[in-house]
Amino acid sequence: MRIDMHLHTRRSFDCLTDPHAVVQAARNAGMDRICVTDHNEIEAAVSLKAAYPAFIIVGEEVKTAEGVDIIGLYLHERIPKGTPARDTCMWIHEQGGVVYVPHPFAPGKGGDGFILPVVEDLVDAVEGFNARLHHQSLNDRAVEWAAARHLPLGAGSDAHTPGEVGRAYVDVQPFVDSPEGLLGALRRGSISGRSSSRFVHVASTYAKVHKIFAR
Repeated sequence: MRIDMHLHTRRSFDCLTDPHAVVQAARNAGMDRICVTDHNEIEAAVSLKAAYPAFIIVGEEVKTAEGVDIIGLYLHERIPKGTPARDTCMWIHEQGGVVYVPHPFAPGKGGDGFILPVVEDLVDAVEGFNARLHHQSLNDRAVEWAAARHLPLGAGSDAHTPGEVGRAYVDVQPFVDSPEGLLGALRRGSISGRSSSRFVHVASTYAKVHKIFAR
């Protein structure tokens, strides 16, 4: 199975893509399952899970109080933006979910790794390849950090446009659709990916501006 573990729909503040168009783009890209990880939202992910139960994992990319992103997978309750990082991780676990750290060494959204010591004991998996990072060393550092702690790796396109979907993914054996099943599969999986064009950030900026003026 191929899983893109990090992507967005128009429920994110910086994306205009219809949720069902994301599913179609993922199928066209050869994905067998996707994690829908909108910024500070789970509404689209929950709706897609109801429509495509075997294809969707419900997630949320939470902007923590520290300004660093943490993804929760297998959520059923939204975690508010601005929740402290450690509290975010504990809230994910209280829901029975998976704490998945995206782009941990990226400047800004990843905090250049500064938050990792704070949440290290709560992390379940690490994003080893993010297609929107244009310096491979940032992905390499994430792989090295995870390996030193025997944590499984995932990968994701971080797509904000349909054309990005599936540019990064993890290959795994079929697994029971559960947090435990996913983590077990990731431990035996392999990550793959290729960087998206730098122009994808223009699309995200346009989406932000469009939504501001559309209010």
